Amino acid sequence: MNIQARINAFFSLGAKYLTDLNPSFLDAKWKANNQNAWFLPEFIDQSTKQIVEQFLQKDILAAWTHLYPSISNENTNIKVGIVMAGNIPMVGFHDLLSVLIAGHTAIVKLSSKDTVLMQYVIDALKEINPEFESLIIVQEQLKNCDAYIATGSNNAGQFFDQYFGKYPNIIRKNKTSVAILEGTETKEELDLLADDMMLYFGMGCRNVTQVWVPTGYDFIPLINALKKYSYLADQHKFKHNYDYQLALLMMNRQFYMDAGGILMSENPSPFAAISQIHYQFYEPGTTPNLNPIDIQCVVGKSGLPFGSLQKPSISQYADGVDTLAFLSTLG
Repeated sequence: MNIQARINAFFSLGAKYLTDLNPSFLDAKWKANNQNAWFLPEFIDQSTKQIVEQFLQKDILAAWTHLYPSISNENTNIKVGIVMAGNIPMVGFHDLLSVLIAGHTAIVKLSSKDTVLMQYVIDALKEINPEFESLIIVQEQLKNCDAYIATGSNNAGQFFDQYFGKYPNIIRKNKTSVAILEGTETKEELDLLADDMMLYFGMGCRNVTQVWVPTGYDFIPLINALKKYSYLADQHKFKHNYDYQLALLMMNRQFYMDAGGILMSENPSPFAAISQIHYQFYEPGTTPNLNPIDIQCVVGKSGLPFGSLQKPSISQYADGVDTLAFLSTLG
């Protein structure tokens, strides 16, 4: 299977299999939501739309692979183990795409939170081109691989370092995203920022979980923008987190604001619990002090555009580590 055949296969995946015109995909979405209540149908649709539009177009795939002349035009027989996350629907897809487009064999450990959708993708690829039967192998334990890509928590990252450290690897740990506001944002920009915050319940590393605002900032427009996601409180898992975080704030007598089921509180940590957004003040004319180790994206007028965080392009790599460059030089 040469590069063009791989590109054609992934284009077919997007055009024929990741569409509501395919009854099997509708069934997979229903089963995925039943398996994991965090995977709301609209969030599965959002993730699918992103993958199809930004990753699985022929021109995008051709331009992407053209940037890496060292990609093998033949199958390499190099085995790359992938430990997938499951915080948002099909979050492990880009790693699978990268390994296969590089001509390697993907040895995959699926997240227990996202087996249905990713297994559907794997089965679809094998149906599109039977050569994928030997190029995608799902295993519970990853052993005897030539390289590894693993995504997980900081604790899991220590485990990955211990077991995969002697092999070529990409190991991703906890990261989150922040917004730096100037106080001059329009209603439309704040509406888009609400998407950056609350899509996927705010569980992705590209979700904004902390906002930096100038001293004297008026929070009312931002709170009003967040209210369009107040329906998330109808989901029992989210509501449970909201009730717990609200109780903690009240017991600690900490000031908070409530955007209809989404809590905002002053906190220096960029990491916030589900249902909560942290904020910090900065003096106008100064730059907020951010720890790059913790930060995946910064959104704002001097950063990435509002509303863009859950729409990464195919070459916007997690943690800024070029996955395809890593893969194309193996061996």
